[in-house]
Amino acid sequence: MRIFKTSPKPPRKPSAFAGPAVLCVLVMLVHFSISGGRVAVSLAALSIGRSTFEVGILIAVFATLPMLCSVKAGRIIDRIGPFRPMRAAAILTTFGALIPAIWQDLTALIISAVCIGLGHMTFQIAVQGQMGQGTDEEKMRNFSWLSLCLATSGFFAPLLAGISIDYLGYHFAFALLALGPLSAVLGVLRMRSHLLAAHAKAPRHEGKKSSVRDLLSMKSLQRVFIANMLLSGAWDTHMFVVPIFGVGIGLSATTIGVIISSFALATVVIRVFLPIIQRHIRPWRLIHIAMALATLNFMVYPFFSEVWTLMTLSFLLGLALGSTQPSMLALLQQHAPPGRASEAFGVRMSLLNASQVSLPLAFGALGSFMGIMPLFWLTGVSLAVGRWFTRNAGSEPPPRNTEAPTH
Repeated sequence: MRIFKTSPKPPRKPSAFAGPAVLCVLVMLVHFSISGGRVAVSLAALSIGRSTFEVGILIAVFATLPMLCSVKAGRIIDRIGPFRPMRAAAILTTFGALIPAIWQDLTALIISAVCIGLGHMTFQIAVQGQMGQGTDEEKMRNFSWLSLCLATSGFFAPLLAGISIDYLGYHFAFALLALGPLSAVLGVLRMRSHLLAAHAKAPRHEGKKSSVRDLLSMKSLQRVFIANMLLSGAWDTHMFVVPIFGVGIGLSATTIGVIISSFALATVVIRVFLPIIQRHIRPWRLIHIAMALATLNFMVYPFFSEVWTLMTLSFLLGLALGSTQPSMLALLQQHAPPGRASEAFGVRMSLLNASQVSLPLAFGALGSFMGIMPLFWLTGVSLAVGRWFTRNAGSEPPPRNTEAPTH
Protein backbone atom coordinates (compact mmCIF):
# COMPACT_ATOMS: atom_id res chain seq x y z
CA MET A 1 0.00 0.00 0.00
CA ARG A 2 1.43 3.34 -1.00
CA ILE A 3 1.26 6.05 1.53
CA PHE A 4 0.97 9.46 0.04
CA LYS A 5 2.41 12.27 2.07
CA THR A 6 0.36 15.38 1.92
CA SER A 7 2.11 18.69 2.12
CA PRO A 8 0.93 20.98 4.88
CA LYS A 9 -1.76 23.39 3.87
CA PRO A 10 -0.62 26.98 3.47
CA PRO A 11 -1.89 29.26 6.20
CA ARG A 12 -5.26 30.73 5.45
CA LYS A 13 -5.32 34.42 4.75
CA PRO A 14 -7.60 36.37 7.03
CA SER A 15 -10.91 36.92 5.34
CA ALA A 16 -12.59 40.28 5.07
CA PHE A 17 -14.81 39.16 7.94
CA ALA A 18 -11.81 39.12 10.28
CA GLY A 19 -10.83 42.69 9.53
CA PRO A 20 -10.93 45.73 11.79
CA ALA A 21 -14.17 46.99 10.24
CA VAL A 22 -16.07 43.90 11.37
CA LEU A 23 -14.54 44.04 14.85
CA CYS A 24 -15.80 47.62 15.05
CA VAL A 25 -19.30 46.47 14.15
CA LEU A 26 -19.19 43.71 16.77
CA VAL A 27 -18.04 46.01 19.58
CA MET A 28 -20.73 48.50 18.55
CA LEU A 29 -23.38 45.77 18.90
CA VAL A 30 -22.17 45.02 22.42
CA HIS A 31 -21.88 48.74 23.25
CA PHE A 32 -25.55 49.19 22.31
CA SER A 33 -26.50 47.11 25.33
CA ILE A 34 -24.68 49.31 27.84
CA SER A 35 -25.52 52.66 26.21
CA GLY A 36 -29.19 51.79 26.00
CA GLY A 37 -29.10 49.66 29.14
CA ARG A 38 -28.19 52.56 31.42
CA VAL A 39 -31.27 54.44 30.24
CA ALA A 40 -33.57 51.42 30.29
CA VAL A 41 -32.42 50.22 33.72
CA SER A 42 -32.85 53.69 35.22
CA LEU A 43 -36.35 54.17 33.82
CA ALA A 44 -37.36 50.62 34.72
CA ALA A 45 -36.26 51.18 38.32
CA LEU A 46 -38.28 54.39 38.53
CA SER A 47 -41.30 52.67 36.99
CA ILE A 48 -41.37 50.08 39.79
CA GLY A 49 -41.16 52.77 42.45
CA ARG A 50 -37.46 52.79 43.36
CA SER A 51 -35.93 56.01 44.69
CA THR A 52 -33.49 58.25 42.83
CA PHE A 53 -30.81 57.16 45.31
CA GLU A 54 -31.36 53.52 44.29
CA VAL A 55 -31.23 54.54 40.64
CA GLY A 56 -27.87 56.19 41.30
CA ILE A 57 -26.58 52.98 42.86
CA LEU A 58 -27.78 51.02 39.82
CA ILE A 59 -25.87 53.29 37.45
CA ALA A 60 -22.75 52.95 39.62
CA VAL A 61 -23.08 49.15 39.46
CA PHE A 62 -22.45 49.26 35.68
CA ALA A 63 -18.93 50.57 36.39
CA THR A 64 -18.04 49.21 39.84
CA LEU A 65 -17.08 45.61 38.98
CA PRO A 66 -15.40 46.60 35.68
CA MET A 67 -13.32 49.04 37.73
CA LEU A 68 -12.14 46.16 39.95
CA CYS A 69 -11.79 43.46 37.28
CA SER A 70 -10.56 45.14 34.10
CA VAL A 71 -6.84 44.71 34.83
CA LYS A 72 -7.34 41.00 35.52
CA ALA A 73 -9.39 40.70 32.33
CA GLY A 74 -6.59 42.33 30.35
CA ARG A 75 -4.04 39.89 31.75
CA ILE A 76 -6.24 36.91 30.88
CA ILE A 77 -6.67 38.19 27.32
CA ASP A 78 -2.89 38.66 27.00
CA ARG A 79 -2.40 35.07 28.21
CA ILE A 80 -5.10 33.10 26.37
CA GLY A 81 -5.95 35.32 23.42
CA PRO A 82 -9.13 37.16 22.44
CA PHE A 83 -11.51 34.42 21.27
CA ARG A 84 -12.73 32.86 24.51
CA PRO A 85 -12.99 36.16 26.44
CA MET A 86 -14.92 37.78 23.57
CA ARG A 87 -17.29 34.82 23.30
CA ALA A 88 -17.90 34.74 27.07
CA ALA A 89 -18.32 38.52 27.22
CA ALA A 90 -20.89 38.63 24.43
CA ILE A 91 -22.87 35.78 26.03
CA LEU A 92 -22.74 37.47 29.45
CA THR A 93 -23.94 40.77 27.98
CA THR A 94 -26.79 39.04 26.17
CA PHE A 95 -27.83 37.33 29.41
CA GLY A 96 -27.70 40.64 31.26
CA ALA A 97 -29.93 42.38 28.74
CA LEU A 98 -32.43 39.50 28.68
CA ILE A 99 -32.96 39.24 32.45
CA PRO A 100 -35.18 42.37 32.75
CA ALA A 101 -37.09 41.25 29.66
CA ILE A 102 -38.34 38.30 31.75
CA TRP A 103 -38.12 39.46 35.35
CA GLN A 104 -38.24 43.04 36.60
CA ASP A 105 -37.47 44.02 40.16
CA LEU A 106 -34.48 45.65 41.83
CA THR A 107 -32.55 42.38 42.11
CA ALA A 108 -33.02 41.63 38.41
CA LEU A 109 -31.89 45.13 37.45
CA ILE A 110 -28.76 44.84 39.62
CA ILE A 111 -27.87 41.48 38.04
CA SER A 112 -28.49 43.00 34.62
CA ALA A 113 -26.19 45.95 35.34
CA VAL A 114 -23.45 43.64 36.65
CA CYS A 115 -23.57 41.32 33.62
CA ILE A 116 -23.76 44.09 31.02
CA GLY A 117 -20.97 46.09 32.68
CA LEU A 118 -18.58 43.14 32.96
CA GLY A 119 -19.38 41.78 29.51
CA HIS A 120 -18.96 45.12 27.77
CA MET A 121 -15.68 45.82 29.57
CA THR A 122 -14.12 42.46 28.64
CA PHE A 123 -15.29 42.59 25.03
CA GLN A 124 -13.96 46.11 24.51
CA ILE A 125 -10.51 45.35 25.99
CA ALA A 126 -10.17 42.29 23.74
CA VAL A 127 -11.16 44.24 20.63
CA GLN A 128 -8.80 47.09 21.49
CA GLY A 129 -5.93 44.62 21.57
CA GLN A 130 -6.82 43.39 18.10
CA MET A 131 -7.23 46.90 16.70
CA GLY A 132 -3.74 47.80 17.94
CA GLN A 133 -1.98 45.45 15.51
CA GLY A 134 -0.18 46.70 12.45
CA THR A 135 1.77 49.83 11.60
CA ASP A 136 1.33 53.14 13.40
CA GLU A 137 -0.84 54.42 10.56
CA GLU A 138 -3.02 51.29 10.63
CA LYS A 139 -3.39 51.51 14.41
CA MET A 140 -4.55 55.13 14.26
CA ARG A 141 -7.00 54.25 11.48
CA ASN A 142 -8.36 51.25 13.39
CA PHE A 143 -8.79 53.17 16.64
CA SER A 144 -10.49 56.01 14.75
CA TRP A 145 -13.00 53.54 13.31
CA LEU A 146 -13.51 52.02 16.76
CA SER A 147 -14.14 55.41 18.36
CA LEU A 148 -16.56 56.38 15.60
CA CYS A 149 -18.57 53.20 16.12
CA LEU A 150 -18.71 53.70 19.89
CA ALA A 151 -19.82 57.31 19.43
CA THR A 152 -22.50 56.21 16.97
CA SER A 153 -23.92 53.58 19.32
CA GLY A 154 -23.69 56.03 22.20
CA PHE A 155 -25.85 58.44 20.22
CA PHE A 156 -28.49 56.01 18.92
CA ALA A 157 -28.80 53.41 21.70
CA PRO A 158 -30.39 55.69 24.33
CA LEU A 159 -32.78 56.96 21.67
CA LEU A 160 -33.73 53.40 20.70
CA ALA A 161 -34.22 52.46 24.35
CA GLY A 162 -36.47 55.43 25.02
CA ILE A 163 -38.63 54.94 21.93
CA SER A 164 -38.92 51.19 22.58
CA ILE A 165 -40.03 51.78 26.17
CA ASP A 166 -42.65 54.33 25.10
CA TYR A 167 -44.14 52.27 22.26
CA LEU A 168 -43.39 48.62 23.15
CA GLY A 169 -42.89 48.54 26.91
CA TYR A 170 -39.96 47.64 29.11
CA HIS A 171 -39.93 43.91 28.42
CA PHE A 172 -39.66 44.34 24.65
CA ALA A 173 -37.15 47.18 25.04
CA PHE A 174 -34.72 44.95 26.95
CA ALA A 175 -35.30 42.13 24.45
CA LEU A 176 -34.30 44.50 21.63
CA LEU A 177 -31.16 45.55 23.53
CA ALA A 178 -30.22 41.87 23.80
CA LEU A 179 -30.24 41.45 20.00
CA GLY A 180 -26.98 43.41 19.66
CA PRO A 181 -24.74 41.26 21.88
CA LEU A 182 -26.51 38.10 20.65
CA SER A 183 -25.50 39.04 17.11
CA ALA A 184 -21.99 39.66 18.41
CA VAL A 185 -21.89 36.09 19.79
CA LEU A 186 -22.58 34.77 16.30
CA GLY A 187 -19.96 37.09 14.82
CA VAL A 188 -17.29 35.97 17.29
CA LEU A 189 -18.03 32.30 16.54
CA ARG A 190 -17.70 33.06 12.82
CA MET A 191 -14.27 34.64 13.50
CA ARG A 192 -13.06 31.78 15.71
CA SER A 193 -10.18 30.51 13.56
CA HIS A 194 -8.84 33.99 12.87
CA LEU A 195 -9.03 35.13 16.48
CA LEU A 196 -7.24 31.96 17.63
CA ALA A 197 -4.55 32.46 14.98
CA ALA A 198 -4.07 36.07 16.04
CA HIS A 199 -2.79 35.14 19.49
CA ALA A 200 0.93 34.70 20.05
CA LYS A 201 2.14 35.04 23.62
CA ALA A 202 5.15 37.26 24.05
CA PRO A 203 8.02 35.73 26.04
CA ARG A 204 8.01 36.50 29.75
CA HIS A 205 11.07 36.90 31.93
CA GLU A 206 11.43 33.86 34.15
CA GLY A 207 11.15 34.52 37.87
CA LYS A 208 9.94 38.07 37.39
CA LYS A 209 6.33 38.67 38.26
CA SER A 210 4.66 41.56 36.50
CA SER A 211 2.32 43.93 38.29
CA VAL A 212 0.21 46.96 37.57
CA ARG A 213 2.84 49.02 39.40
CA ASP A 214 5.25 48.29 36.52
CA LEU A 215 2.89 49.97 34.08
CA LEU A 216 2.08 52.89 36.36
CA SER A 217 5.79 53.54 36.98
CA MET A 218 6.53 54.08 33.27
CA LYS A 219 6.67 57.82 32.55
CA SER A 220 5.26 57.48 29.05
CA LEU A 221 2.26 55.48 30.28
CA GLN A 222 1.78 57.73 33.32
CA ARG A 223 1.18 60.69 31.04
CA VAL A 224 -1.29 58.79 28.90
CA PHE A 225 -3.24 57.56 31.94
CA ILE A 226 -3.35 61.04 33.52
CA ALA A 227 -4.48 62.74 30.31
CA ASN A 228 -7.02 60.02 29.66
CA MET A 229 -8.49 60.28 33.17
CA LEU A 230 -8.77 64.07 32.97
CA LEU A 231 -10.39 64.08 29.55
CA SER A 232 -12.75 61.26 30.48
CA GLY A 233 -13.55 63.07 33.73
CA ALA A 234 -14.38 66.19 31.73
CA TRP A 235 -16.72 64.10 29.56
CA ASP A 236 -18.48 62.67 32.64
CA THR A 237 -18.61 66.09 34.29
CA HIS A 238 -20.40 67.57 31.30
CA MET A 239 -22.98 64.78 31.34
CA PHE A 240 -23.47 65.23 35.10
CA VAL A 241 -23.54 69.01 35.59
CA VAL A 242 -25.33 70.19 32.44
CA PRO A 243 -28.75 68.74 33.45
CA ILE A 244 -28.42 70.28 36.93
CA PHE A 245 -27.22 73.59 35.48
CA GLY A 246 -30.07 73.54 32.94
CA VAL A 247 -32.71 73.00 35.61
CA GLY A 248 -31.17 75.81 37.64
CA ILE A 249 -31.60 78.32 34.79
CA GLY A 250 -35.13 77.14 33.99
CA LEU A 251 -34.60 74.95 30.91
CA SER A 252 -37.03 72.16 30.11
CA ALA A 253 -36.02 68.49 30.05
CA THR A 254 -36.36 68.44 26.25
CA THR A 255 -34.07 71.45 25.88
CA ILE A 256 -31.48 69.91 28.19
CA GLY A 257 -31.65 66.71 26.13
CA VAL A 258 -31.03 68.69 22.94
CA ILE A 259 -27.97 70.38 24.48
CA ILE A 260 -26.52 67.02 25.54
CA SER A 261 -27.35 65.53 22.12
CA SER A 262 -25.36 68.31 20.43
CA PHE A 263 -22.34 67.10 22.41
CA ALA A 264 -22.92 63.48 21.32
CA LEU A 265 -23.40 64.54 17.70
CA ALA A 266 -20.08 66.40 17.78
CA THR A 267 -18.23 63.27 18.94
CA VAL A 268 -19.58 61.43 15.89
CA VAL A 269 -18.72 64.28 13.51
CA ILE A 270 -15.13 64.69 14.70
CA ARG A 271 -14.46 60.97 14.48
CA VAL A 272 -15.58 60.91 10.86
CA PHE A 273 -12.81 63.37 10.02
CA LEU A 274 -10.17 62.07 12.45
CA PRO A 275 -8.30 59.93 9.88
CA ILE A 276 -7.65 63.09 7.86
CA ILE A 277 -6.75 65.19 10.91
CA GLN A 278 -4.33 62.57 12.22
CA ARG A 279 -2.30 62.71 9.03
CA HIS A 280 -1.27 66.27 9.90
CA ILE A 281 -1.32 66.40 13.73
CA ARG A 282 0.65 64.07 15.96
CA PRO A 283 -1.22 62.26 18.79
CA TRP A 284 0.09 64.29 21.75
CA ARG A 285 -0.30 67.56 19.85
CA LEU A 286 -3.96 66.70 19.22
CA ILE A 287 -4.47 65.76 22.88
CA HIS A 288 -2.94 69.05 24.07
CA ILE A 289 -5.11 71.08 21.70
CA ALA A 290 -8.19 69.24 22.98
CA MET A 291 -7.23 69.88 26.61
CA ALA A 292 -6.72 73.59 25.96
CA LEU A 293 -10.04 73.97 24.12
CA ALA A 294 -11.91 72.01 26.79
CA THR A 295 -10.33 74.15 29.53
CA LEU A 296 -11.54 77.35 27.86
CA ASN A 297 -14.98 75.84 27.30
CA PHE A 298 -15.51 74.87 30.93
CA MET A 299 -14.31 78.25 32.18
CA VAL A 300 -16.89 80.22 30.13
CA TYR A 301 -19.78 77.72 30.03
CA PRO A 302 -21.64 78.78 33.22
CA PHE A 303 -21.72 82.46 32.13
CA PHE A 304 -24.28 81.75 29.40
CA SER A 305 -27.95 80.79 29.50
CA GLU A 306 -29.10 81.14 25.88
CA VAL A 307 -30.00 77.73 24.44
CA TRP A 308 -28.20 78.21 21.12
CA THR A 309 -25.06 79.36 22.91
CA LEU A 310 -25.13 76.34 25.23
CA MET A 311 -25.71 74.03 22.26
CA THR A 312 -22.73 75.58 20.49
CA LEU A 313 -20.48 75.26 23.54
CA SER A 314 -21.56 71.64 24.04
CA PHE A 315 -20.90 70.90 20.38
CA LEU A 316 -17.42 72.47 20.55
CA LEU A 317 -16.67 70.53 23.73
CA GLY A 318 -17.78 67.33 21.99
CA LEU A 319 -15.39 68.06 19.11
CA ALA A 320 -12.49 68.52 21.54
CA LEU A 321 -13.13 65.56 23.83
CA GLY A 322 -14.26 63.25 21.02
CA SER A 323 -10.99 63.72 19.13
CA THR A 324 -8.69 62.17 21.74
CA GLN A 325 -9.70 58.53 22.27
CA PRO A 326 -7.97 57.05 19.18
CA SER A 327 -4.73 58.83 20.09
CA MET A 328 -4.94 57.54 23.67
CA LEU A 329 -5.45 53.95 22.55
CA ALA A 330 -2.64 54.14 19.99
CA LEU A 331 -0.23 55.61 22.57
CA LEU A 332 -1.09 52.88 25.08
CA GLN A 333 -0.46 50.20 22.45
CA GLN A 334 2.81 51.88 21.47
CA HIS A 335 4.28 52.25 24.96
CA ALA A 336 2.95 49.09 26.67
CA PRO A 337 5.57 46.38 27.30
CA PRO A 338 5.48 43.46 24.84
CA GLY A 339 2.69 41.02 25.63
CA ARG A 340 0.96 43.42 28.07
CA ALA A 341 -1.06 45.68 25.78
CA SER A 342 -4.43 44.29 26.89
CA GLU A 343 -3.35 44.70 30.52
CA ALA A 344 -2.56 48.37 29.79
CA PHE A 345 -6.01 48.75 28.22
CA GLY A 346 -7.41 47.11 31.35
CA VAL A 347 -5.66 49.66 33.59
CA ARG A 348 -7.11 52.43 31.45
CA MET A 349 -10.58 50.89 31.70
CA SER A 350 -10.23 50.56 35.47
CA LEU A 351 -9.29 54.22 35.84
CA LEU A 352 -12.18 55.33 33.62
CA ASN A 353 -14.68 53.27 35.58
CA ALA A 354 -13.28 54.63 38.84
CA SER A 355 -13.93 58.10 37.47
CA GLN A 356 -17.49 57.19 36.50
CA VAL A 357 -18.18 55.87 40.00
CA SER A 358 -16.45 58.59 42.03
CA LEU A 359 -17.05 61.80 40.09
CA PRO A 360 -20.86 61.93 40.41
CA LEU A 361 -20.58 61.22 44.15
CA ALA A 362 -17.81 63.76 44.73
CA PHE A 363 -19.32 66.47 42.54
CA GLY A 364 -22.74 65.84 44.03
CA ALA A 365 -21.33 66.46 47.49
CA LEU A 366 -19.33 69.51 46.41
CA GLY A 367 -22.23 70.96 44.45
CA SER A 368 -24.51 70.76 47.47
CA PHE A 369 -22.58 73.52 49.25
CA MET A 370 -20.49 75.14 46.48
CA GLY A 371 -23.10 75.34 43.75
CA ILE A 372 -22.78 74.17 40.15
CA MET A 373 -20.70 76.96 38.63
CA PRO A 374 -17.48 76.14 40.58
CA LEU A 375 -17.68 72.55 39.28
CA PHE A 376 -17.22 73.84 35.72
CA TRP A 377 -14.22 75.88 36.81
CA LEU A 378 -12.72 73.06 38.86
CA THR A 379 -12.84 70.82 35.79
CA GLY A 380 -11.27 73.52 33.63
CA VAL A 381 -8.43 74.07 36.11
CA SER A 382 -7.81 70.31 36.33
CA LEU A 383 -7.48 70.11 32.54
CA ALA A 384 -5.08 73.07 32.53
CA VAL A 385 -2.91 71.42 35.20
CA GLY A 386 -2.97 68.16 33.22
CA ARG A 387 -1.92 70.03 30.09
CA TRP A 388 1.06 71.48 31.96
CA PHE A 389 2.01 68.13 33.52
CA THR A 390 2.07 66.39 30.11
CA ARG A 391 3.72 69.30 28.29
CA ASN A 392 6.83 67.24 27.41
CA ALA A 393 4.88 64.15 26.36
CA GLY A 394 5.70 63.04 22.85
CA SER A 395 9.25 64.36 23.00
CA GLU A 396 10.67 61.13 24.43
CA PRO A 397 12.19 58.63 21.96
CA PRO A 398 9.86 55.87 20.76
CA PRO A 399 10.09 52.49 22.54
CA ARG A 400 12.65 50.07 21.18
CA ASN A 401 10.08 47.43 20.40
CA THR A 402 7.62 49.31 18.20
CA GLU A 403 6.09 46.19 16.75
CA ALA A 404 2.56 45.79 18.05
CA PRO A 405 2.17 42.62 20.06
CA THR A 406 -0.49 40.23 18.91
CA HIS A 407 -3.14 38.85 21.19
